[in-house]
Amino acid sequence: MFAVVRSGGKQYRVAENDVISVAKLEGEVGAKVALSDVLMLGGDKPKSGTPLISGASVEAEIVEHGRGPKVIAFKKKRRKNTHRKRGSRQHFTKVKITGITTGSEA
Repeated sequence: MFAVVRSGGKQYRVAENDVISVAKLEGEVGAKVALSDVLMLGGDKPKSGTPLISGASVEAEIVEHGRGPKVIAFKKKRRKNTHRKRGSRQHFTKVKITGITTGSEA
């Protein structure tokens, strides 16, 4: 069975024991979190929500917090001797999916 969840404005297809990187979540390493924005449940009987499936959730455990690679934003105006360079590193949280709850066993 798999599920499509929404976290941090992005959608992820997850199954049990998957490890994914999502936008930073609050909590310590080893803490349990619940991703309640479930858009679709797949498997033998696929089920999609409008837009969410009520009662369904995905349980996960925080594995680590970190920062992604540096992204450079360089802007230049030609022939004007003008340029601007800025760098940014996005924070992320790695989570391991421990279970998928369907909400109703129907």
